[in-house]
Amino acid sequence: MSNAIGVDAAMSPIYVHHEVSCVPRHWSDVAEQVQNSSYFKNSDGHASLYGIWRSQIGLPRDVLTVISVWSDIKTASLRSDNILSGLKLIKSHTTKLLAPTLRPKTSEPPVKQGNYAFRWFETPKDNYDKFLQLCEEAWPSFESSFDSHEIELWRQQQIEKNSVSTLLLTRRPDLSMWERSKIPKTMEEKATREKLRRRYDLCDHTIVYTTTLITALNAKDTVSWN
Repeated sequence: MSNAIGVDAAMSPIYVHHEVSCVPRHWSDVAEQVQNSSYFKNSDGHASLYGIWRSQIGLPRDVLTVISVWSDIKTASLRSDNILSGLKLIKSHTTKLLAPTLRPKTSEPPVKQGNYAFRWFETPKDNYDKFLQLCEEAWPSFESSFDSHEIELWRQQQIEKNSVSTLLLTRRPDLSMWERSKIPKTMEEKATREKLRRRYDLCDHTIVYTTTLITALNAKDTVSWN
């Protein structure tokens, strides 16, 4: 259990991040197979599909990001790899188990199209509480200023090291707002960016890539980003 966030990973829902490398030019076919997988329909409530994202900037064209939700960490550890077994046109895949931190409060999946940024952080354990504090302080102003939503901040599970690995998922309406959110104009925006800068300075490493949501209900992304 993290004393910073009070989350018991043994009891809370567990999210699994799947990075799926597809046969060239077949990412869409693989996404359709995952969406239609009987595994989620016949999982007896143990698993659900949270979302599928395609690469926009920072990942190869044929790499999908898939997130599934599991009832508990034991079930996720034993069964999460199985959702891709037997699917065609997959070259390889990796999985990471994630537990909620400040967000999400529910496992309701995102359904609105937009620019989704996946940012990984490596933060020394001694800096982690302050890292969370700055996130919580900066988010309300960031969201209202830039029409954005900090959807999730997960902590990676089942790893033993001196740093904490976290994944932040942020939705912006489009790629232009990604750039706009990096260039503060008002005093409030500058104060928010300063908190985010201090957060970045607490980390040993951070990397980001952007995507669009294949499983969005309101709009399909047909742009050729690559």
